[in-house]
Amino acid sequence: MSAANQLPAGMTAAEFLDWNPQDSDRWELVDGTPQAMAPASPRHGAIQNETGRLIANHLAEARPACRVITEPGVQPRVRANLNVRVPDLAVTCAEWDPDERLLHQPLLVVEILSPSNRADTWANVWSYVTIPSVLEILVLHTADLRADLLRRQGDGTWPDNPVSLVAGDTVTLPSIGFTAPLTAFYRTA
Repeated sequence: MSAANQLPAGMTAAEFLDWNPQDSDRWELVDGTPQAMAPASPRHGAIQNETGRLIANHLAEARPACRVITEPGVQPRVRANLNVRVPDLAVTCAEWDPDERLLHQPLLVVEILSPSNRADTWANVWSYVTIPSVLEILVLHTADLRADLLRRQGDGTWPDNPVSLVAGDTVTLPSIGFTAPLTAFYRTA
């Protein structure tokens, strides 16, 4: 019997981190309910890998104290005891304990949006804006060469709508001092 058939109800984040489903699914906790995450498509994986490589290479040169993490568990500030979300990538420049199960103080969060997970991806994005350390959220689309960028404003608020980027545009991420053409993220996709 798979873990999906035995989901505990009303699970806390601490219980989720101790939970050990005996299947190969990846999971995140959404409002107290574990949710299995479908495997990434090859295009999704290629975009994720290329994005991680671009950012990691930049950080190695310009911000060596920072690191990019693949699929970290992060906790939104709202209903934190019932949520552990898993973005595709996150960047932190904070001190960290390598044995810690969650990434605290991400500056930048990257999600890769597939048409089949659109609603879940945007639900995660709206949860990330509650994390005080998050300054930018980049959403890269798999269906076409396009991105949405949200940036925390100087007064701490978030814009009503993301900035839309298309082929020919440049992605600028001041939180980590990074700039690259949008097409670079799709080099291998």
